[in-house]
Amino acid sequence: MDTLVSIRVFCQVAELKSFAAAADRLSLSPAMASKHVMQLEQRLSTRLLNRTSRRVGLTEAGQVYFDQVRPMLDQLDEAEAVVSKATVIPRGTLKVSAPVWFANALFAGTLAAYRARYPDVVIDLDLSGRLVNLVEEGFDLALRVSAAPGDGLIARPLAPVLMQLVASPRYLAAAGRPKSVADLNGHAMLKYALYPLRTVTVPGPEGEVALTFKDVLISGNETLLHHAAVAGMGMAVLPRWLMADDLASGRLEPVLPELLTIKAPLMAVYPSRKYLSAKVRTFIDFIAADPLMKQASEGPPPVIDATAAGERKRRNVGA
Repeated sequence: MDTLVSIRVFCQVAELKSFAAAADRLSLSPAMASKHVMQLEQRLSTRLLNRTSRRVGLTEAGQVYFDQVRPMLDQLDEAEAVVSKATVIPRGTLKVSAPVWFANALFAGTLAAYRARYPDVVIDLDLSGRLVNLVEEGFDLALRVSAAPGDGLIARPLAPVLMQLVASPRYLAAAGRPKSVADLNGHAMLKYALYPLRTVTVPGPEGEVALTFKDVLISGNETLLHHAAVAGMGMAVLPRWLMADDLASGRLEPVLPELLTIKAPLMAVYPSRKYLSAKVRTFIDFIAADPLMKQASEGPPPVIDATAAGERKRRNVGA
């Protein structure tokens, strides 16, 4: 049997978790698909798939092998397409890491629109909030709000993300509404765990001002910080995507928005490769052109631009 065909069959079975579905996708009989995988296992002298009457799953060795050969197949398809000028249909599992606060209706709409256009792509979205290692953990790309992508990675700007210091009316009524940057000293802060500084330097009308907040909650989950801010626990710096409805309804209020609105770039970050797979390329292009994503960036004119000032005040929001 052709080893390359066997590898393709194995990857399809691994992605679809079904011999029948993989065989149908590749115009093979289920028996022939099973023979291809068995031939590959014999060649490697190891079991790649666990098979039961109800499901098919990767073994530990199978996962390692899949993570290595899937990108190679993608690159081979892309190289052939470049030479033949053929159109490659995006397919397979797209493994993406993104910040926790991407769990919102707006981004869900973007994902639904992408899947409607590219139905052969399965999106595996990690919203754990941790900074993943794209290469070692087998991610195709990450969506990060950051001025710096990291060593050895390629970053493409997609859209600006507006961040604002906010608090609930209940909290501001009890603790006082700041009228100047200096008035922020001593206020209760709901702190993002990857940026756990108690003292923050921010620009003021007469130069930079050092502020010391009182930490009352530290978490790597922006959604929890958001709910805590609505509950009146303290102030928080949050993306407008996450709190647009709360600002519109008055459940949250921007604090000194003319001074403390931050614009940071949303980046698509991926390992440096000569050929991007069709699923990665189309996903990045789709998000960059999506009107919903641009709509999410609307808001008051930013005063702090994290792209320009990122070296002084660099931060990662999730991913």
